[in-house]
Amino acid sequence: MSAFFALCSNGGPRPGGGSQEVRLIKNVKVTRVNRMIRIPRVMVVDEDGEQLGILETTDALAIAEERGLDLVEVAPAARPPVCKIMDYGKFKYEQAKKAKKAKQASHTVKVKTIQFRPKTDDHDYDFKKKHIVTFLQAGNKVKIVMRFRGREISHVDLALEFLRALIVEIQEYGAPESEPQREGRLITFVVAPKRV
Repeated sequence: MSAFFALCSNGGPRPGGGSQEVRLIKNVKVTRVNRMIRIPRVMVVDEDGEQLGILETTDALAIAEERGLDLVEVAPAARPPVCKIMDYGKFKYEQAKKAKKAKQASHTVKVKTIQFRPKTDDHDYDFKKKHIVTFLQAGNKVKIVMRFRGREISHVDLALEFLRALIVEIQEYGAPESEPQREGRLITFVVAPKRV
């Protein structure tokens, strides 16, 4: 949770009871607009990007109101803070649109897991292979796990041969990132999709 606790004290214990109040304040970036700007002097940039210089905040607000726009603090850390005259509603809409577009552009790669056993039936094999191909075509990685039970562990060479045959059958959709690794009663490796 991105929040921090602020302890607000009223100057010590009160005669009637509780001495302190604890509030949860969320760590939210607030953009100051119009009357929220409390600093006496600000550097002002107009809607065309031209600097109007350092002005009294009241004068800057008057200019913005005269033009039917808002005074928005764009660089609060600067001394004096930089404020721009703009349509704040339009600015917020464009920012939200850019954020949505950036979120859509970023594709997170998921790792799907498919498990086999050395005695996997032909029908199950075809069904799982079809799923692997579907996942790779969707741009996801696939972790292939060969699980051994009981005495099956004595036939690791047959399992590796089984996995090599699988790799050959799916090679047009993806390729293994590394050689199969043995971990106890498992053999695992990850297949990454081929880039188009």
